Amino acid sequence: MNGRDIPSLHEWAGGTAAFVELCEAFYRLVRVDDLLAPLFADMHPEHARFVALWLAEVFGGPADYTAERGGYGPMVARHIGKAITEPQRRRWVNLMVDAADEVGLPADPEFRAAFVGYVEWGTRLAVANSAPGADPVREAPVPRWGWGVAPPYQG
Repeated sequence: MNGRDIPSLHEWAGGTAAFVELCEAFYRLVRVDDLLAPLFADMHPEHARFVALWLAEVFGGPADYTAERGGYGPMVARHIGKAITEPQRRRWVNLMVDAADEVGLPADPEFRAAFVGYVEWGTRLAVANSAPGADPVREAPVPRWGWGVAPPYQG
């Protein structure tokens, strides 16, 4: 296998539609979660779709989030001042993994390691960027997350 034969995480997951399904399931869980529901009480009606577009772009899909929502800067701005706590971050991660299981995202160790790696990384940045008095980097490219060191085995 050469590097050109390795699908993006976006392709491996099933494309943007898979991330839309993931985020719909995830925010159904969030809405009834005692720890996260208050944080998302005033979320935009299309919030789940926006997060799906973000994840799809991060994992190698089309730059639809950037085209529609403005990319990294506007995403970071939405977190400033939210004061996300470590317990909220951890619950977000846990519910995202639960939603991935629910909708049948690939369960192979290589995909899940990359997926959870980004979720951990991104949520830790969200906590830091949302802290009172934080002055996060506001302009950067949307991160592009890949397989890391273990691309999928395609026998």
